[in-house]
Amino acid sequence: MELYVGEQQLPAVLDLPAGPPRGGLAVLHGSHAGTRSYFLYEHLARLLPPAGFAVLRYDRRPRVDGRDVPLTAQADDAAAALDVLRRQVGDVPVGLWGFSQGAWAAALAASRHRVDFLALVACSGVSPARQMRYGTAEQLRRHGYGDADLAELDRLRRAAEAYLRGDLPRPVAQAQLDAAVERPWFPLVFLPREIPEPGTWTDMDFDPEPVFAALSCPVLLCYGETDAWTPIEESLAAWRRAARAAELTVARLAGCDHAPTLNEAEELAGISPQYERVLLSWLDGRLPGVGS
Repeated sequence: MELYVGEQQLPAVLDLPAGPPRGGLAVLHGSHAGTRSYFLYEHLARLLPPAGFAVLRYDRRPRVDGRDVPLTAQADDAAAALDVLRRQVGDVPVGLWGFSQGAWAAALAASRHRVDFLALVACSGVSPARQMRYGTAEQLRRHGYGDADLAELDRLRRAAEAYLRGDLPRPVAQAQLDAAVERPWFPLVFLPREIPEPGTWTDMDFDPEPVFAALSCPVLLCYGETDAWTPIEESLAAWRRAARAAELTVARLAGCDHAPTLNEAEELAGISPQYERVLLSWLDGRLPGVGS
């Protein structure tokens, strides 16, 4: 079923079960996977309707001037998606599924609007700036670089952050970037060759802990055991410290990295069977059967 979400009229598709739905979820996007056709979202549309759950997928609103979509805007769109979903499925539980950046947006939406459950994959418990420091350092480690390179990377990213906050002159930050461009590891650090303007990374210091503290719905947290982009232990500590009113379920996915796929596959055939079992079992245990 083709639909549209929110004031932006974001194109959406709703996949329904054959019979009356037990519940439904709306899908929120990873930072580089903003279309409803992304394979992780298509997987949900194939997996969940046969088990009685409706799945709403929609395109994330477009970036403006190359800037990322603010988390507050993503959360507003998520709330609008839930309104669309409720109109279609009726009085059954509805929730949000979010991957990576979308997990932050899902939690933020649930802290502001009625959400019956959250299913989150690779949800970081630290700020985007801290996550990128962690993730890029991990890229260097996994490619065999040593302590000196890691220290230089840390100085580089902190300088870029300081400039974006307005705490460091542009020439100083650009000089560090110019030096790093010559390093063989520079393609792994996810920075442009020209330092961007202040304000281009709106959510760099977003703190998820107050958001977690505002949640009271059941939350499923899925982490790949070798996730190179999420500091898992630090994230779980933040969840357990802050989300005291939420029922937390944690699943560590064997053989998975950032996405719930085996061997870092980027296709439907690579989806982890463990992830499928965990998600179906968790939803089944929290949503009543039809007629219950």
